[in-house]
Parts: sequence; structure tokens; C-alpha cells
Amino acid sequence: MDLGSEQTTQPSTHVNRKELLANVMKRTSEWILSQDIPSDITIHVGRTSFALHKFPLVSKCGYIRKLVSKSSDAKLSAIEIPDIPGGPEAFELAAKFCYDINFEISPENIALIRCVAEYLEMTDEYAVGNLVGLTEAYLNEVGLKSIASSVSILHSSEKLLPIAEDIKLVNRSIDTIAYIVCKDSQYGLNSSTFDWWAEDLTVLGIEFFQRVLIAMMARGFKQYALGPILTLYAQKSLGGLDISGKGRKQIEARIEHEKRVVLETIVSLLPREKNALSFSFLSLLLRAAIYLETTVSCRVDLERRMSLQLGQAVLDDVLFPSYSLTGGTFFDVETVKHIMMNFLEYEMVGNRLGFNDEENVFPSASDMEKVGKLMQDYLAEIASDSNLSVSEFISVAEVVPKQFGITEDMMYKAIDMYLKAHPALSDVERKKVCSVMNCQKLTREACAHAAQNERLPVQIVVQALYYEQQRLREVMDVSLVGADPPSRPPKFNWFSSGISPVTDEVSSLKRENQDLKFELMKLKMKCREIEKRDDKSAAGTPLGITTPPSDKPRLPQKSFITAISRKLGKLYPSFGADEVTIPSPSKRKNKPSRDRRNSIS
Repeated sequence: MDLGSEQTTQPSTHVNRKELLANVMKRTSEWILSQDIPSDITIHVGRTSFALHKFPLVSKCGYIRKLVSKSSDAKLSAIEIPDIPGGPEAFELAAKFCYDINFEISPENIALIRCVAEYLEMTDEYAVGNLVGLTEAYLNEVGLKSIASSVSILHSSEKLLPIAEDIKLVNRSIDTIAYIVCKDSQYGLNSSTFDWWAEDLTVLGIEFFQRVLIAMMARGFKQYALGPILTLYAQKSLGGLDISGKGRKQIEARIEHEKRVVLETIVSLLPREKNALSFSFLSLLLRAAIYLETTVSCRVDLERRMSLQLGQAVLDDVLFPSYSLTGGTFFDVETVKHIMMNFLEYEMVGNRLGFNDEENVFPSASDMEKVGKLMQDYLAEIASDSNLSVSEFISVAEVVPKQFGITEDMMYKAIDMYLKAHPALSDVERKKVCSVMNCQKLTREACAHAAQNERLPVQIVVQALYYEQQRLREVMDVSLVGADPPSRPPKFNWFSSGISPVTDEVSSLKRENQDLKFELMKLKMKCREIEKRDDKSAAGTPLGITTPPSDKPRLPQKSFITAISRKLGKLYPSFGADEVTIPSPSKRKNKPSRDRRNSIS
């Protein structure tokens, strides 16, 4: 009985002794402080020195107590603590606690205090109510009870590694954030909740930000709902990159590496569902990826995502500047070709490439038409680049969708602009450039314009005239039988605003038709003469250059076009100017500034 009684009273006695000792030490520390007793030890933390007293420190700091007891110098007067977490600021707070000097604990400094307390071994083993226990109580009751305070603690922990990981402070903060977010946002279904916590997460470094999102998804947060969070984080973390102009500006290597890691991590976190992110945002990410020279897999991932939503794009979204430091084209056409090839692959074989959306990923008919018009506009935009080679121009033109009755008017405009910007092209090169256009799908206005265009090869003019003559014959036949005319592609008139309709008088139409046939026949005969003359002189002359016979001057090409122009001038009076100009679509006049659209801020 006595033994049992003694065993039950021992813990209480032990605690009472600890409390008594703690009170004695507290009073002693207060007396030392009040008497202004000279210090007997100096603590060096980094470049900062603290003149203190041994007794208050060894009474609560197990770390310092061990150093003093193990020292062979009985009058130890200096201690070096070079790697204390939090540096001088953290040690100063710990020293104040040892001297019982009050200071405020908040979500902003609790991580600092908790880590330094752990490092200095300020546990209840050395003093009752020591700093470790005090900080743990604050974390459990206040610090880890809200998203804002948990994010603040997690943000502070980024500078306190690895000890913040060792004491599980990082994991506890992440778990708290994930739990509260998923609970309050009803597992990601209530997007309005993003307003009050997504902004808080943007202060985190990319590693902790990624871990928070992974923890959220592990608790059931929908990946589709990550889009707004990732957009906000990218805008803040990738700010300052000048991705709107040509060429790469030199930035500090460390900053460039950090932003590259941020971007690659963001791309790895993007939702796999289609339409979870806007095409414009994906375009900005791809611009940044090209600028920062991220991994190939990162860029390929973005290109494939963009190809799924290409029907949502506007022209500015696909005008990627070239960041090459060695010159070259103003725009990065290779990237656009990759996106288009992926789009055509989806259209042809429907390969999902690992995307987990429940909807059909195949491009619709309207998407194909939108993309076709977009690529024709893109080709017209890049055509004026004097550094764009013939092969590059043709390679882009070949990936323009030809389906769904899109007219070739914008393709013709792009070709004309390219020929105008490259006047030194040979006849063979001009023919190659024009080979990407289907003259049969040109509108009446475009055909009339092409017939007067001296930059086009003669063969293309012949084709345009032939199809226009064929169209007139069909209209005439329909007028005779009274049936509805065959359907034609919609007309996109970039060439004039006042073209008169074809007359309904059959006799007048017949007369115009016969005149056009006659002019076409003369033009064909003259073309054959030129081709025969070229064949005879090609062996002794450079490519694309023919020498006229000595007894007869060479007939300039302009005479052929002039004859046709007179005839078409009767059919379409509005085309009488010598200079061939094609006004841009009205929608391009009001396009937003590229510098404003291409910034990430």
C-alpha cells in the first residue's frame, strides 16, 4: 500500500518541483534584469551579438545548457550559433522569453518562434510552460483555424526549412488549407468562393502552392475548378516578362530560372478538361514558355491544349513573336503550324491524346470554318514579312482547312501581299506561291481584281478568267430556264463596296460572255507563244529570264493584262485603278493593341 501510494504521489511531486524551480528561475531572471547586472556571456548569431546572462538562458534553453556544461572552460564567455532558424530576429524573441519579457505572438511570427524554440530545445523538460508548448497551444487554438492564418504560417515556413518540415509545421498548414477550402467551397462546385482565398495562395512559392493544390484535389476538389486559381497565380508570378515584342531581353539568370520552374509547374497542374481555361490565357502561357525556353514537353502540352480550343481564338492569340536573337521572321510560324497540325489530327482521327473530358473533342463544322478563316487572316498578316521564305509561306498555307465553302478571297489577299513584299521572286517561285490558292473559290470581285493584278503569274490570271467565264455561263443558263442558280460560297468582299449586280438582260450577258471568250482565247494563244519562246532560250539563260529575239522586241506582260483589264472594266467599273490595293477587313481596324493583350500583369 505504501509503495502504491508512493508511486501515485511521485508525479505530482515531480511537477510541483518543476513549477517551483520555474518560479525561482523567473524571479531570478527578473532580479538580474532589474539590477542591471553586467553580462557574463555573449551569443553570436550571424553578424549580430547579444550580451546576456548565463542563468536565464540555461534555465530554459536545453541547447545552450548543453554547450555550457560540455565546455572545458569554466568561464565560458562566448557562444557561436551560426545556423539558427530565423537568424537574429528569432533568437531575440527566444531571449526575451528567457527573461520573461512580454512580446506578441501572431500568425506572421508564430512559425519563426516555433522553429527557434525547437532548435534551442525550449521544452517542458527544462522549464514548465516553456516556449515549445506555448507555441503549440497557439497553433492549435488560433494559428491553424483559418485559411488566411494558415497561409501566412506556410509562407513564413518557406524560409525556415528544413526544421519547419521536421516539426510537421508545413504539412499541418497545408492540410488545414485544403480541408477548409474543400469544406467551404463544397468540393469545388461553388466558384464564388475563389474570391476570398485564391488571392491568399498567390503569396506562396511554387513548391508549396503545388502541394496545396494537390492536397485539395486529394480531398475531392475538382481539377476543372483550378483554372481561375492557376490563372491568378500565373498573372502574379510571371509578371514582368516582356513577351510582346521581337527578341529576348536579357534578364538575370536566377530570375529566369525561377520563372521557368514556375511556368512548367503551372502547366503540369492545368486541368485536363476541355474549355477549363480560355484560349487567350493558354496563348499567354505558350508565349512565356517560348520566351523562357522551357522544356519541349511543356510547350507541346500547351500546343495540344490550344489545338482543342482553336475555334475560340482570335488573330492576336496566334501571332506569336519570334524571340530569336539571330534575326529571322518577325512571327513564330512554326508554333502556329504545330497547333494547326494537332487541330487537323483531332479533326481527322479524333485522337484524345490523354485528355479526360467527357465531351466530344472532335472539331465541329463551325469550328472548322472559324479556324479556316482565322488561318487565312493569319497568313495575310504574316505575308508582309520580308524575311518569310517561300517554303515557310507555303507550309503555313497548306495547313489552312479547305472545307465548308470558305472562299479563297483572304488567301488571294495573303498571296498578293506576299508578292508585293517580295518583288524579287522568280516566275517559278511566284507560281509556287500561287499554287496554294483555288481560283475556283474566288468571288466575282476577287476574280476581277486578280485579272488586273500585274504581280500574279499569267497562268493564275488565266484560271481566274476561266472560272469567272464559267460562272457567267451558269448564271446565263439559269436565267434562260428560270431555275435557282447553284449555291456559291458566301462572298467576303474585301475589294470594293459598290459592285453592280450582273444584269438580268440575257442579250447583254451573252454579248459580254462572247467578248470574254474572245479575249481569253487570244490570251491563251499568246501564252503558248511565250512558253515556246521560253523553251528555246531556257538552255542558255538563267532560270526565269528569257531573251527576246534580236529582230523583234519582247512584248511586255502588261499588254496582256491591259487587254483583259479593259474587258473586266466594262463588267466591274469599280476596278479601274492602276495600283492594286486590298483593304483589310473592317474588323481588323479595331483590333486591340498587341502590347496590351500580350502582357502578363
